[in-house]
Amino acid sequence: MGRDAAELYSFCRVLDDMADGDIPGGPAQLRRIQALLKANEWKGDPVLEHYASLVERHRLPHEVLGSLVEGLMDDQAPQVLIEDETGLIQYAFKVAGTVGLLMCNILNNADPRARAHAVDLGIAMQLTNIARDVVEDAKMGRRYLPGEWVNHLSPEAILSASKDPHGRDGTLITQGVERLLELAETYYTSGRAGLSFLPFRAHFSIGVAAKVYRQIGRQLLRSRDSWHGRRQVTSRASKMLCTVRATANLVWRVPHPRRRHNADLHNWLTPYQQQGGGWG
Repeated sequence: MGRDAAELYSFCRVLDDMADGDIPGGPAQLRRIQALLKANEWKGDPVLEHYASLVERHRLPHEVLGSLVEGLMDDQAPQVLIEDETGLIQYAFKVAGTVGLLMCNILNNADPRARAHAVDLGIAMQLTNIARDVVEDAKMGRRYLPGEWVNHLSPEAILSASKDPHGRDGTLITQGVERLLELAETYYTSGRAGLSFLPFRAHFSIGVAAKVYRQIGRQLLRSRDSWHGRRQVTSRASKMLCTVRATANLVWRVPHPRRRHNADLHNWLTPYQQQGGGWG
C-alpha cells in the first residue's frame, strides 16, 4: 500500500512537472493526456501507459484524473486570477482534493463518508500552499487570493506591495492571507474527522502530514514577515511536535458517533461530486 501511494505521488509529480514545463514539451503532452482522459482512453501516451497497472489495480477514476489535469492546465494561462471563493475552492479541489479521492482508492476505502473528508483535507493543504507562496506565485503571473478579497490586485501589484507590506495594498493582502488560513482551518477540521475511516497506519501517516502542513499556516499567522518574508518551513522540532499531536489524535479510532460531513463545504463542487463513485 505504501509503495502504491508513493507511485501515485510520482504520477502526480510527473503531471505537475509537465504543466510547469520542467519536462521538455510537457505542456503539449499534458494537453494530449487531457484529451485522452476526456475520451476515456488510456493508451496513446507513454506516461499514461507507464502508470496503467497502478490505475487498473486500484481502479483510479479517469474523470478524477481528468480534473487533476484540468487544474494543472488552468495554471498555464498567461495570467491566473482567481475571482472569488467559488473559483478558489474549485481550483483547490482540482489540484489537491482530487489527490485525496485517488488516495482513497489506493487505501482501498470506498466509503463515501471517507471520500468527502479526503477532498476537504486536500483542499485545506492546498489553501496553506497558496498562503505560503503568495509572492512566488505573483512572480509567475498568478494570484490565487480571490480578487473579491484583495480589491482585484494584479500579480504585479502584489509584488510591489511585498516591498511595502504595511501599506494599503500590503494590508489588504495580509487580511486576505488571514482569511485564507481561517478557511483552511474549516477544511482541516473536516479532513481530520475522516482519518479514522482509514487503516491504522494510514491514519497516523496522513495525520502527521496534515499537522505539518497546518503548522506552516500557524507560523504564517505568527510571523512578522507573514506572506512577504522568507518562505515558511517547519523545523525538525515542529515536525516532532506535530507527530506527537497526531499520535494523540488516534484516540478518535475508538468507536463513537461520527458527526455528519458538513455539506456546505462542497457547495461550490456540485459539478464534480459524482466523480469517482460520488462523495459527500
